[in-house]
Amino acid sequence: MKRSELTAYLDRELNLAAFSGDASNNGLQIEGRDEVNRVLFGVDGCQALFRRAAEEKFDFVFVHHGISWGGEPRRWTGMHARRFRTMFGNDISLYGVHLPLDAHPELGNNAQLAALADLVELEPFCNYHGYDIGFLGRTRKIVTASDLASELETALNGHARLIADTGRMLRRVAVVSGGGGMDALEQAAAAGADLLITGELEHVMFHPAYELGIPVLALGHYATETVGPKAVMARIREVFGLECEFADLPTGL
Repeated sequence: MKRSELTAYLDRELNLAAFSGDASNNGLQIEGRDEVNRVLFGVDGCQALFRRAAEEKFDFVFVHHGISWGGEPRRWTGMHARRFRTMFGNDISLYGVHLPLDAHPELGNNAQLAALADLVELEPFCNYHGYDIGFLGRTRKIVTASDLASELETALNGHARLIADTGRMLRRVAVVSGGGGMDALEQAAAAGADLLITGELEHVMFHPAYELGIPVLALGHYATETVGPKAVMARIREVFGLECEFADLPTGL
């Protein structure tokens, strides 16, 4: 299919127009060849991903963390030059989408995490720079934070860390992928959540979690942000019949 058709579809489906204030320059960041037959999906725009795209003859790369943020990069040297050289030299397009992929009610990282946690009656949660990027939901089944940690650790093939858990049964759970930080923790507590599921457990969150009485389940920034790109990949494969693959490049963080 045409690159322009694919990018127009992604722009529309992921509602990029509603996130004009996002620090990421969402959408097409590098323009490659006009025709797209093979699409490579990943979390981070990095040389390892771009090199694989070049070696395996992909036409288009989709990532959650692109390489254009605000006015950066200001100089196309060193690391940036190598990345651009790989992509432009092989005529490969790069499409990056940040907050819109966190917030999307179906394909987003947080919607997908909520589904893995078997949450229902989802409502927008965690306002970040004017955008609600997470979800707050009710548990469908009787479960503890420890139970959920084991289930999600297996589902994401990652490492779970749980703090401030008292063993109580969960009713309302807040979900914010990646690095929700203190904003997510404080808003989860204010919303009456019994658990915050997130990616990173920052040092500054440790004591407040106990003092606010809300457990935090951290599953890794990378792991919690694989689910959105994979959902988009499944949609693109289904709608357009393109050959799609996900490149797993875990950071362990």
